[in-house]
Amino acid sequence: MSRLRIAGGEARGRRLKAPKNIRPTQDMVKQAIFNMVGPAIDGATVLDLFAGSGALGIEALSRGAAHVTFVDQQPRGLGILRQNLGALGFQHRAQIVRGDVVHWLEAKPSVLASTDFVFLDPPYDDVVLDRALRQLDLSSTTATVFAEHSKRQQLPQLERLHVDRERRYGDTVVTVLKKA
Repeated sequence: MSRLRIAGGEARGRRLKAPKNIRPTQDMVKQAIFNMVGPAIDGATVLDLFAGSGALGIEALSRGAAHVTFVDQQPRGLGILRQNLGALGFQHRAQIVRGDVVHWLEAKPSVLASTDFVFLDPPYDDVVLDRALRQLDLSSTTATVFAEHSKRQQLPQLERLHVDRERRYGDTVVTVLKKA
């Protein structure tokens, strides 16, 4: 089991557990994402999709997000996510959903309508990112979407979501998308 660190907010410096089979967001990338989000995270509603150990959503909670919904289908990662939330006392501001992210997005348009930020961190070079982005594009969400992906992966053409900015960190790219 590897260890991660919370970079900012009330739980800054605290450690998180992460299963070895999950590629967690690097500290540098996580810090860059939250620098882009800025103070807008305070009181925000967040979706952490392909949540794994929950590092991005827990960082959001530490920095003042009102609520985070974590969605992933891997039971081992979700078990560790529950432990992390409990150890930090954040479980009352979180919901954990075990399921396929794309199917969950299709079934929950009302959740998307009230979401401020969406964090997507699927396995690198997997078409599931394209499917999730297309589903978000079809939704009525006005959330700002942060998609973490490999520099080798080209994102699909979308109709409503447009690239606001893109930052590269080694092999990792963070693409920020917003509705036009």
